[in-house]
Amino acid sequence: MASYILKRLLLMLPTLLGVLLVTFVVIQFVPGGPVEQMVAQLQGRDSGGEGAASAGAGYRGRQGLDPQRIEEIKKLYGFDKPAPQRFWDMLKSFARLDLGTSFYQRKDVWQLIKEKLPVSISLGLWTFFISYLVAVPLGVAKAVRAGTRFDFVSTLVVLVGYAIPGFVLGVALLVVFGGQLQWFPLRGLTSSNWEQLGWGARIVDYLWHITLPLIAMVLGSFAVTTMLTKNSFLEEIRKQYVLTARAKGLDERKVLWKHVMRNALIPIITGFPSAFIGAFFAGSLLIETLFSLDGLGLLSYESVIRRDYPVVLGTLFLFTLIGLVTKLISDLCYVLVDPRVKFD
Repeated sequence: MASYILKRLLLMLPTLLGVLLVTFVVIQFVPGGPVEQMVAQLQGRDSGGEGAASAGAGYRGRQGLDPQRIEEIKKLYGFDKPAPQRFWDMLKSFARLDLGTSFYQRKDVWQLIKEKLPVSISLGLWTFFISYLVAVPLGVAKAVRAGTRFDFVSTLVVLVGYAIPGFVLGVALLVVFGGQLQWFPLRGLTSSNWEQLGWGARIVDYLWHITLPLIAMVLGSFAVTTMLTKNSFLEEIRKQYVLTARAKGLDERKVLWKHVMRNALIPIITGFPSAFIGAFFAGSLLIETLFSLDGLGLLSYESVIRRDYPVVLGTLFLFTLIGLVTKLISDLCYVLVDPRVKFD
């Protein structure tokens, strides 16, 4: 086990390096970087501000900026150095867990992540717990009643929910329950006077705001877990040890929950670590944008659009590292759940 863990940890280094290298190379060829955006802004300001000045006043809006000014802008953003040196400097900073500073917000990337993380945690954790608390019992019930009308109707409902995109469902919820009926707020995670409310009122206000985004995110996540649970239970129910337990006269509920449940939930439980950790960081861009929730999904999107490379690469490094570690934990959970698994 120790050698396996060490091997996996060593394999993380080239994987992480490859992800950063590919992204860094792609960035070099993407047009409209921070230097180009700054030059365009300065040219627009020059042409718009003193455009009516005489030729003797030094108007250069059509001629562009001086090469010296452009070099100063490149130096400001660190683009005065060769690409290999910039990549090496970035790796050294990441090794010190220094994710850099945003070009546009002038804040440390760590600070930006901390500011946006509460929204993503709220959406992710609620989605995780509600999905599993509903999907697993529903999958068990479908397996026990396989082939019945309940199984058919529940499968139809789950698949229809899976087929509806969360963004489309969110728009419908906003129009009906937020606009026409006005039962729920249209935006934000809390009210503007949330700080002045008592603890009980704060909880009610928070749940009131998060209901619609959660419905839009959760409905589509039931299908995979529900069908996986159902198929796992059906596979275990048909095995010989279940027939033997029933032949010995054991109670059906005891057979189901003590023997079948333990083996059928192995593929479900081993996915818990990745799903749980992913809940902290897997923000939904469309849902956050639709409900005006300022989370990590919106931060990543805006960073890509604005070519805020420190935020793009810093969050990519952090999320990739967490994903690799979580994948290792998920694999190790197989041994904890099923001792028959041997990695050697």
